[in-house]
Amino acid sequence: MGEFFDTHVHLDFLRPDDFEKELKEASRAGVAKFLVPGVDLEHWEIILGMAGDKKNILAAPGLHPRSAGQWDESVARNLKSLLHRPGVAAMGEIGLDAFLTSPPLEVQERTFRDQLRLAVRENFPVLIHCRKSTERLLRILREEEAGRTGGIFHAFSGSIETAKKAIDLGFAIAFGGVLTYPEARRAPQVLRALPAEWIVLETDAPDIAPHPFRGENNRPAYLRLIAQKVAEIRGWSLKETARITTENAKRVLRIKEA
Repeated sequence: MGEFFDTHVHLDFLRPDDFEKELKEASRAGVAKFLVPGVDLEHWEIILGMAGDKKNILAAPGLHPRSAGQWDESVARNLKSLLHRPGVAAMGEIGLDAFLTSPPLEVQERTFRDQLRLAVRENFPVLIHCRKSTERLLRILREEEAGRTGGIFHAFSGSIETAKKAIDLGFAIAFGGVLTYPEARRAPQVLRALPAEWIVLETDAPDIAPHPFRGENNRPAYLRLIAQKVAEIRGWSLKETARITTENAKRVLRIKEA
């Protein structure tokens, strides 16, 4: 079957008494590696602790757009030091979210730019969060030379044209639960159109559960359902899907292990 890599899963939001159970269930479903993004300052040490305890868990500390107001020079220094801790593979998730009423986009953009500059200086890939702000975000990525680091566009919901612009900047495109919804149209079209080497998988658990569990808490084990849909759309076997998407994730995140 092969081994899957969940490039975006909030293991820190699982109930502590469910944590080991969920990892075992994911392992039985073929999920061998997890990347856990940070969303706010309070969660950074939690996800680094997970990465320190488990070799198959990697951390990506950063400030989500909703936490952009936490950013200051002290937080920037803290984040810089964390990037070089064992088990840290990326900075994330960072970006812009026009759905949010607070903080305002101007604050989000300032924090996003500062984090991008830090990632570029420290040569770390980034996990991108983008909702209803695509052109503004792509412009910032170009202006801040984010192509020097690349990374992953998390929960991609844009057009084929946007996906190709992201790929040109060195960003893989992550597909999650939305791809599996019976009414999904754009996500399958984008998946069909992309070069194989830029496709990765994610659950975003506990959010965005795939069909037939939509509306319920998402689980790391459900990555297999997403992989099955990718395999169906691309005409790959499940083993090929595991190999291709895992190799892609390791390449963009610069993970050297076998």
